[in-house]
Amino acid sequence: MTDEDPPPGVLLSGEANVAVRIKLEREARGWSTNALSDRLNEAGHEMNPSAVWRIENGKRRINLDEAIGFAEVFGIDLRNLVGPPQLAAQARAMELIDAIVDAFRETQRANAAYTQARDALDAYLAEHPDIREEAEVMVSNAMAEASTKHLREAYGPPSTEHFGEADTSDKA
Repeated sequence: MTDEDPPPGVLLSGEANVAVRIKLEREARGWSTNALSDRLNEAGHEMNPSAVWRIENGKRRINLDEAIGFAEVFGIDLRNLVGPPQLAAQARAMELIDAIVDAFRETQRANAAYTQARDALDAYLAEHPDIREEAEVMVSNAMAEASTKHLREAYGPPSTEHFGEADTSDKA
C-alpha cells in the first residue's frame, strides 16, 4: 500500500469515490482508457484517454457533466457512481442502504409528529385536568392496540410454546 492508497475499509468521499469507481467499472468491462474515451465521445461527452487516466489516478478533477457521462456510459445511476466503491459496485447493497436511510427519515418525521401531538395533548390536559386520567387511559389503550396489531402482522399470533404451557382454555 502506498501513501496515496486509502487504508482498507475506509470509505472514500466525493471525487475520490468517482475516480476509484470509474477505474473499477472500466476494468470490470475489460476496457482500456482509449475504449472508455471512445464510448464517452460516442455518447456526446468529449474526453480523451489521457483525461480518463488522470481522473482515475486523482491527477484531474471531474466535473458534474463528466460524471453524468461516465454514469451514462457505464449504465449506472450517478448516485451509485459517487458512492463508496466497495458498496456501489453492489447495486443491491446500495438499494438496501437507500431503503434503510429512507425508513430512518420516515421514522424521524413520525417521531416529530408524535412529539408534536403529545405536546398538544399535554397542553390541553393541563387546561383540563379533570379529564387527564381518562385521556391517558385512552391513549395507552390505543397505543397498546396498535402495537399488538403491528406485532401480530409482523410475527403472527403468539404461540403457546413461547410461554412453556399448552392452551387449555377451550378444553373441558
